[in-house]
Amino acid sequence: MGDKVEIPFSTVKPMHDEIREELDEAYDRVMENAWFIQGKECEAFEREYAEYIGTDYCVGVATGLDAIYLILKAMGIKAGDEVIVPSNTFIATALAVSYAGATPVFADPEISTYNIDVNLIEKKITKHTKAIIAVHLQGRTSDMDRIHEIAQSYGLKVIEDAAQAHGSKYKGRMAGSLSDAAAFSFYPGKNLGALGDGGCITTNDKALANQIRALGNYGSDYKYHHIYKGTNSRLDEMQAAFLRVKLRHLDRWNKDRQRIAKSYLSEIKNPSIILPPDTTEEYEHVYHLFVIRCQKRDALEAYLRDKGIGTVKHYPIPMHMQQAYVDLNIKKGDLPIAEEISRTVLSIPIYYGMTEKMVKNIVKIINEFEYTDIY
Repeated sequence: MGDKVEIPFSTVKPMHDEIREELDEAYDRVMENAWFIQGKECEAFEREYAEYIGTDYCVGVATGLDAIYLILKAMGIKAGDEVIVPSNTFIATALAVSYAGATPVFADPEISTYNIDVNLIEKKITKHTKAIIAVHLQGRTSDMDRIHEIAQSYGLKVIEDAAQAHGSKYKGRMAGSLSDAAAFSFYPGKNLGALGDGGCITTNDKALANQIRALGNYGSDYKYHHIYKGTNSRLDEMQAAFLRVKLRHLDRWNKDRQRIAKSYLSEIKNPSIILPPDTTEEYEHVYHLFVIRCQKRDALEAYLRDKGIGTVKHYPIPMHMQQAYVDLNIKKGDLPIAEEISRTVLSIPIYYGMTEKMVKNIVKIINEFEYTDIY
């Protein structure tokens, strides 16, 4: 037990400790103003985040799930329509399609990048297809040029699910500026996380932004005037104020994640471990997650747990095999790459504030892993 290191899978404490004074000031400012919904903090955050992403508009909403749903609703996607989504992601992407009344159509990912395999998209297109959702999984963007080529050929909308890609870039452009509209989540564990739930939409389409804003405010374009059957999905003032603080530090925090990833990529040498893609000039990865693959994943998970290293499986059941989507009648084996990924992936610690010693301990322990009957 002498080599047990006790490294959590994730913690926001190091970053929050550094900016505690700024967060306290933001809290005090909101309390002093005594305005908690649709006020100056949200307006300022929307302006600042749009500028950061490089879009004309940003609309704050309550969650990342709501962000995707509201985009779909504003685009007029409805019952009878189909939306292509990668089968290897969090279920919120598909749920948003279902909430809009449409049908999610699952496409297998690339096994090397975990993102949607652009070579398989056209096979999924039917006369009912209206949009493609490109999920930038784990902090690496999808192949957006190829996705746009396909979308333009068939007259489809392109939506980014950028919930894990705050600050990620594709060919020098920010994730969130690469499509008709993009959805972000500010769940606390994200690279840019609130201190509660939150989300936003970025777009260059003024009419779409205005419609999304109204849809998220009970369908109202001004008080007591309702032009749509909307919902209640708004980014509150307190979370907006906290996000304004954290946005100023995001690039620095992402660089620290890239530092950790670089060590993992260069120093993990265990032949049973498959590493994720490196950041490149075309695909600047911000490593929301650092996901390795191993044919003996469950054994590796148990081994790391015994050594005190926190891990998470993202995601152990692919969406098409979830009971929630049994109605789609997708059989086991129909999406083999998603199934292989779900069986073999394991996320290891990567977060701002990890010391070089912690990283080297994790590398050493992973390199010493050997499958035995004990596990």
